[in-house]
Amino acid sequence: MGTMYHARTISGAIYHARTGISKNGKQIWIQQQRACATLADCAKWNKTMNQNKNGTTVSKESEKSVPSSEPKSAINLAPSYLAQGSYTQSKARGVDDNKREWLFGARLSMEEQERRSREDRVRDLLPDEDEDEDLQRNVGDGAMLVRLLRYLNPYRRELFWAVASMSIASTLSVAMPWMIGKAIDDGIRAQSMETLRWWTVLFIGAGVGEWLMGRVRIRLMAYAGTRVVADMRSQLFSHLHSLTLDFHNNYSVGRLMSRLISDVGVLQDFVTWSITGMARSIFIFFGIIIAMFAMNWQLALVSLATLLPMVALTNYWRKRVRLLYRAARTRLSLINGYLNESISGIRVTKSFTREDRNWQYFSDLNGSFFDANIESTRLTAIFFPGVDFVGSLSVALVVGYGGWLVMGDAVTAGTLVAFVLYLERFFEPIREMAQRFNTFQATMAGCERIFNLLDTDPSMVDGKGILPPISGQVDFDDVGFSYKEGEPVLKGINLQAQPGERVALVGETGAGKSTMIRLIVRFFDVTRGSLKIDGHDIREVSQESLRSQLGIVLQDTFLFGGSILENLRYGRLDATDEEVFAAAKTVGAHDFIMRLNDGYETDAGENGVNLSVGQRQLVSFARALLANPRVLILDEATSSVDTATERVIQEALDTLMQNRTSFVIAHRLNTIVNSDKIVVMDKGEIVEVGSHNELLEKQGRYFGLYTMQWAADGA
Repeated sequence: MGTMYHARTISGAIYHARTGISKNGKQIWIQQQRACATLADCAKWNKTMNQNKNGTTVSKESEKSVPSSEPKSAINLAPSYLAQGSYTQSKARGVDDNKREWLFGARLSMEEQERRSREDRVRDLLPDEDEDEDLQRNVGDGAMLVRLLRYLNPYRRELFWAVASMSIASTLSVAMPWMIGKAIDDGIRAQSMETLRWWTVLFIGAGVGEWLMGRVRIRLMAYAGTRVVADMRSQLFSHLHSLTLDFHNNYSVGRLMSRLISDVGVLQDFVTWSITGMARSIFIFFGIIIAMFAMNWQLALVSLATLLPMVALTNYWRKRVRLLYRAARTRLSLINGYLNESISGIRVTKSFTREDRNWQYFSDLNGSFFDANIESTRLTAIFFPGVDFVGSLSVALVVGYGGWLVMGDAVTAGTLVAFVLYLERFFEPIREMAQRFNTFQATMAGCERIFNLLDTDPSMVDGKGILPPISGQVDFDDVGFSYKEGEPVLKGINLQAQPGERVALVGETGAGKSTMIRLIVRFFDVTRGSLKIDGHDIREVSQESLRSQLGIVLQDTFLFGGSILENLRYGRLDATDEEVFAAAKTVGAHDFIMRLNDGYETDAGENGVNLSVGQRQLVSFARALLANPRVLILDEATSSVDTATERVIQEALDTLMQNRTSFVIAHRLNTIVNSDKIVVMDKGEIVEVGSHNELLEKQGRYFGLYTMQWAADGA
């Protein structure tokens, strides 16, 4: 029996498969998928299999063979992890041509299996790995290119002189082979030293001129390209700040950084090198064709005989490379996002010893990016050597046919040499255009992502009105809100806060307290009803005029890199040092700041990493108060400070909240007992409203929360 054995090491185990054909020509299948500890175990299994003399019985360990004339589908026998594997057919030695042996010879390699497994993990971990798909508009490359070129409008003068210098340099480049041909025919063959000297000097002059014009072109386009990138980054930065929080909640920071840095950086290469470089290649390409036809149309036709294969090869490249560039940039965006998340959460990672798991996750993303780039490299390995081969073939045809014409005195030797030089230069712009096309595809992929981002409109339209100085009356009129359609977070909220009134929002986690204050500062728009301040619907006034009169300290504090003094002034840049110090003293931050080595000039670090959680909260509290708001919003403002610091802040708040409308969210109910109005919320609805004593007398929901917390604190 002719047999073939296959062993593959997969994830630490050796899988074995065996196929064969019986002596009488009947096709049989014997396939065993089993994990062997060693190759010796597989060899032992082979010996057991060979003991079946007639080839139709198998050992107990093996699967049943498939009788012959109609062999069972090999695909059905293939293990599940080889779903895309294939089987090949082969003639069995010594068997009739009609009897063919099916060989299990296309089992996937370990590398291919790992690649597919990695892609599956990436898709599982990030099912929406390209969240930009909902923004795709399928805009053509031409439309995106026109839009990109508009960024060059402010630099039309530089572009004009760059194109002019490119044209001169290209003309000189096209003329140089013709000069060499003239030097050979009129100088060398004619034995005229003076003519040879003249063409030599002219050739050197053309080379110097080409160099000078190329230098001018590159300097001008480098300036224009750098300016375009700076302008586009500024536009992106401004646009990102105009987008609402729902966008930023669904778009990772790392992916945004990829747009601002990686994608925009690709555009710089394109503007600097590819625009005039592509024009130069096209100019030289057609210039050479004209020159060759002018010199000898017969040789020119022979030279262009290989152009059709070149067009087919280029078309093959063009159709496949675009998707690969898009896939590569998508995966680079995922890598950037995960890097940002991993570095930002490094303390949590170390706390839970997740280094190995995070490395595996990053390894999957990095490997997926590698695979996408390798695939584009594979196409490159086909295309560029193919261009070189077609170029060599064209030169061979011209030399053979042209040499025959020279021997027949149909053309001169100088013309033939000029044609050979033209062919060398003829395929140079083709190679360069192909390389530029490489850059062009990367640029169009980047443009697609950048322009899709720029075309994303804010979900909220900024009001055109200006909110005048307010007294602080806030009215919720049948307000409803949903983050996702069909999942209401707030239902029919009716609440009025009078100027200078202190309102406390209490309730279990998820009751909708933080959502209410986010609506007040218009981080989101109400989906039903209206929210008014001093009778003005906040949707009808500009966000700047609204938020400039509000002060907010969120539960998650954020400090920017820079000194503590700069962070305190963030909401009011014109504040004097004395005003800053006064605000810090009011909330009890001044003392700990002065104990730092550099006092107010101490570097807070990225997100205040050089300060404790409580210190960061004190700084953010002073920052809000320094803006002197008419409406003050505190979301768990004292949740991260110790009891002694909390008392200091509470005493300051009693003074600071006078004559200011204040909304306070606190889980420590003892901090809000002096509030004018306590609003108890449950599942997005207001269930109780009143003062501390009034609510205790009702013995309702607030009574239960307060007594339960009091009992817990007492215990």
